[in-house]
Amino acid sequence: MIVIKAQDLTFTYSGSKKPAIENLNLEVKEGEFIVITGPSGCGKTTFARCLNALIPSFYRGEMKGFILVLGMDISKSTTSQLSKYVGFVFQNPENQLFSLSVERDVAFGPENLGLPREEVRRRVEWAMKVTGITHLRHAAPYELSGGQQQRVAIASILAMKPKIIVLDEPTSFLDPLSAHQIIETVSNLRSEMEITIILIEHRLDLASRYADRVIIMDRGRIILEGPPSKVYGEDAEAIGVGIPKISLLFNLLKREGYDLGCTPVTLEEATQAIRRRIMDDRS
Repeated sequence: MIVIKAQDLTFTYSGSKKPAIENLNLEVKEGEFIVITGPSGCGKTTFARCLNALIPSFYRGEMKGFILVLGMDISKSTTSQLSKYVGFVFQNPENQLFSLSVERDVAFGPENLGLPREEVRRRVEWAMKVTGITHLRHAAPYELSGGQQQRVAIASILAMKPKIIVLDEPTSFLDPLSAHQIIETVSNLRSEMEITIILIEHRLDLASRYADRVIIMDRGRIILEGPPSKVYGEDAEAIGVGIPKISLLFNLLKREGYDLGCTPVTLEEATQAIRRRIMDDRS
């Protein structure tokens, strides 16, 4: 099932002469884990804003083409309508945490859906449990670490039980360990609940091992698209994308005449590729 379909999508912000995204075509299937990356200003955040109708409802400008999210035309939908189906996790969790306790923040979304009190309570308990923050229920969000705050932000979205979660660089303010834990939590949620994940991320060393597809954007367009091992070649390097270090190493070996037949994104994949090459050379 296709849950996101963009066709010839172009958007130019009011007051700008240059489109932020241009002739963008993309289909996303239900349950996919998609990583979108690219240089700053490439249009990835603009595209993310389209997915919950912040564009064109909040950010004004000229839109051409169309984008359907769960069959809904965003140009004819509001952010409040799409919020029932599309959850958005911001780069800085402090932008979406405002209550005096974690529990109240997680409850805010389902309460505003008008759900019965018992259903709200069940959703809050479930969302805190799956994100590992039950022990923080009475803490004030401002007392928490960056990683804990991001987990609360994700829990507050999960409590609304969306079909799609969009995360706009959720690890930007986190240390490497917290960033790894957040990406792993998101991946586990996808596996357990078949939620479609759209992750905008620069830390490709962390995200690539979980992605079904990587989309690389530049100057408002999709330049490369496919599984990580197919995308992280020399073309991605030329754009300036921070591809995983192990991929860089294998690209360098290829340029030196040692083509190992793939571009791994993890140490495990690299080890397997080297072992295969050794066995082939021996046979």
